[in-house]
Amino acid sequence: MAKPTTVRSWATPLTIGAFLMMAATGMLMFFGWNTGLTTVAHQWLSWFFLLGAGGHIVANWRPFRNHLKTRWGCICLLCSAALLAASLFTWGRVTGPQLERPIMTALVDAPLSSLAGVAGMSPEDMVRRFNAHGIPAEQKRSVRKLSIQYHVGINRLLGLVFLPDTPD
Repeated sequence: MAKPTTVRSWATPLTIGAFLMMAATGMLMFFGWNTGLTTVAHQWLSWFFLLGAGGHIVANWRPFRNHLKTRWGCICLLCSAALLAASLFTWGRVTGPQLERPIMTALVDAPLSSLAGVAGMSPEDMVRRFNAHGIPAEQKRSVRKLSIQYHVGINRLLGLVFLPDTPD
């Protein structure tokens, strides 16, 4: 007869595995080696870490609560909360994530004729590139309008602009 599944039996291994994955992808991102799907994996698979950590807390509720009653437990909790609160502010610095949304919006909403200049090609070459990939384009259209009209992802279209070897 099989043992019944307990929270501890899945939460601890899930927490360990997810922690290792988060640590590895986090270090890769920190050192700028976030090629491929590293950033996406770090962001989306972190949900497994949260699920495992939540289950681990449930399985170890009494020890968890006892740790929070100690001086060191309170200091750790307060320091973590303070660091989280501090991370919500830019402190006068311009950050990459702050810039990403307005830059992406400007690129996506710009007419192809303007986007071509940013990409270092002629507007005619850009239109030809889209047409070669089965997307009828005009210089006055934007990536957003093409995406909506032809049901093609914005990232796919921007890939055609900035990554010339993008496969079909």
